[in-house]
Amino acid sequence: MPALINFKICDNSEDCNGIAVCPIGAFYWDKEKKTIAVDNSKCISCGKCEASCPVHAIRVARNDEEYKKIKKEIDDDPRKVSDLFIDRYGAVPVHPAFLISENEFDVQILRSTKLAAVEVFNRNSIKCLLHSIPVKELFRTVNLKYRKLKVEDDALLKKYDVKQLPSLLFFKDGKLIDKIEGYFGDKSKTELTNKVAAVLKKLD
Repeated sequence: MPALINFKICDNSEDCNGIAVCPIGAFYWDKEKKTIAVDNSKCISCGKCEASCPVHAIRVARNDEEYKKIKKEIDDDPRKVSDLFIDRYGAVPVHPAFLISENEFDVQILRSTKLAAVEVFNRNSIKCLLHSIPVKELFRTVNLKYRKLKVEDDALLKKYDVKQLPSLLFFKDGKLIDKIEGYFGDKSKTELTNKVAAVLKKLD
């Protein structure tokens, strides 16, 4: 029986766990359509993809009745993909305007005329969109410039003594004011917002 994907809560990443664990290659990344795909003619209903998905977006039906039930649950899911795809701390960048290169760091961050917060990350630090905290909820009442920077080498990390990714670095007038290191998911939202508030309090 087929595997079903609830794209309303799936971040549709090429790094999908389902692709990684599928023993016969039924799960794959469709390069042309840029989406996760399933060749259900190959699926053996082993359930490994379902167990590997951290947000339970992948479901495997064992019979026709189960397939209809799962499909109805997905169709009736009130969540929208637009609710998921907003920029979040520690998650893959969504809007290109937020993403800068290391070559743009000087102009975008160090020369900024306002307080700037840059989230530095690498491929290994990216977490699931569904469980990551929306950036707008961290800086709801603050007038600052927020950018994401994917680091390609350790030079910038060594310069600012960054030991964990992702990290939030706060700059004012070209100087590092403070930093918050490590990933904070939705269950740690209060802890992260308190840390952000403590950083901003230094500027009062």
